[in-house]
Amino acid sequence: MAAITTTTPTTMATSTSTSIDGAGLLPLLWLASPALPIGGFSYSEGLEAAVDAGRVRDEASAADWLVDQLHLSLSRADLALLAQAVAAWRERDWSTLLRLDQWVRGTRETAELRLQSEQMGRSLIEWLKSLRRDDFVPSLLPSALRAPSYPVAYALALAVHLPPEQPPAPGLYAYAFGWAENMVQAAIKAVPLGQSAGQRILARLSQQIPAAVAHAMRLSETDRQAFSPMLAILSARHENQYSRLFRS
Repeated sequence: MAAITTTTPTTMATSTSTSIDGAGLLPLLWLASPALPIGGFSYSEGLEAAVDAGRVRDEASAADWLVDQLHLSLSRADLALLAQAVAAWRERDWSTLLRLDQWVRGTRETAELRLQSEQMGRSLIEWLKSLRRDDFVPSLLPSALRAPSYPVAYALALAVHLPPEQPPAPGLYAYAFGWAENMVQAAIKAVPLGQSAGQRILARLSQQIPAAVAHAMRLSETDRQAFSPMLAILSARHENQYSRLFRS
């Protein structure tokens, strides 16, 4: 993780450049892949409870729900945090990373959302360890950052895999698209929907991701937020839902 100039603690990076070469593209495809062994496929993030409550019932309502979640939840929270966390990993700014990790854990409004972030973060770190890269030495990390929450762990994966001069925006695209694929698969199973409907929803989400990333990159640390009351309510209900396909 070569050192580069980082942002200040209260200002996010504003460059949204996505110009990358093959050396930068392949790790992004890898990190966005649903085959990454971190367990994202096993969660619905409140979507299954939204189906149970009748709020999501068909292709159109599923697409609307996920587009809203992308802009109102993912963009304003995880994506906004990710850009700052990548710079902090590159600079080994432990105090900033600890603060960001604590923010993630503190803003997960239900037990299942917090446990999801913790489990996926641990699994991503284990995946990084399994690669046995010379430039990633887990024992050199502070003990409090050896099992970070998922967005902070993902930022570490980006800092390890990407060329040090590459801006963080492409990494945000990878994170958002990986999330979109997992959520579309959840919708296909839970609503249920056909594969063609799922692909149409994924196409709509893909059209919305650039705006979500651009918005995230403009947010300062004081503007970042995690306020999605209905998502929190449905996630809480899902923890005790009588019958479910997805992990709680």
